[in-house]
Amino acid sequence: MYNLFTLSSKYIHYLFTASNGKGHGIHSPFVFEFVTQVLNDRRKPEAFHKIERLRKSLLKNNERIIVNDFGAGSSLDSSNERRISDIARHAAKPAKYGRLLYRMIDHFHCGQVLELGTSLGLSTAYMASPPSVKQIASLEGAAFVAARAKQNLDSLSISNVGIITGNFDITLDNVLKKNPKPDLVFFDGNHRKEPTLRYFRQCLSTADENSIFVFDDIHWSAEMEEAWREICLDDAVTCSIDLFFVGIVFFRKDFREKQAFTIRY
Repeated sequence: MYNLFTLSSKYIHYLFTASNGKGHGIHSPFVFEFVTQVLNDRRKPEAFHKIERLRKSLLKNNERIIVNDFGAGSSLDSSNERRISDIARHAAKPAKYGRLLYRMIDHFHCGQVLELGTSLGLSTAYMASPPSVKQIASLEGAAFVAARAKQNLDSLSISNVGIITGNFDITLDNVLKKNPKPDLVFFDGNHRKEPTLRYFRQCLSTADENSIFVFDDIHWSAEMEEAWREICLDDAVTCSIDLFFVGIVFFRKDFREKQAFTIRY
């Protein structure tokens, strides 16, 4: 992981060089619509408030659980025990990005969603809440974390999520055989280059032109930036959007030329 100074410097550069977050100067009708109707959608359904009340309770929970980390690990705690409050504070995506996932799924009417990295289930809850979602398959490597996520989702009366526990190297292939065409895939479970690219290619084999892939922490480290560049250059990707903390790729055939956008969010 980049140190705080390096990451802050990269973020400042992003703020100064990214396209205006209001859509000005974006000539792609598809991306302009994405910016104005998804990124700038300020509605907050009741589901948002329920999820954030859960987040507040988790931030106060000092219970320790065992975390078997198959990914790049935590930059703050190398032990295999972590407080739930620390996981909620440092591993869970902020509300801003949970709302973005919700709005993307709602806008594009996604029915099947695949998540690599359940954590405590906060992002999962956001993605499970749009009316269009029929089923989410969410993969989590740590059994105790998965169990806590299940409790959290139950507390929100969310029943359209199936949590699959185990190493993604084993579980992803089985999930893709059962759910071959997820409409949206959220990659948030391994912050290393080789596994990220491998999981991307596995999921790509089942994607079509309407699929959406979202990658977490694309500027988290040098190797994650390398992975993001390779993903954007893949022949199947026709449009990429860099929001700094997340990256989004589309495979739509109506893009005659590959397009890449960095947009302030």
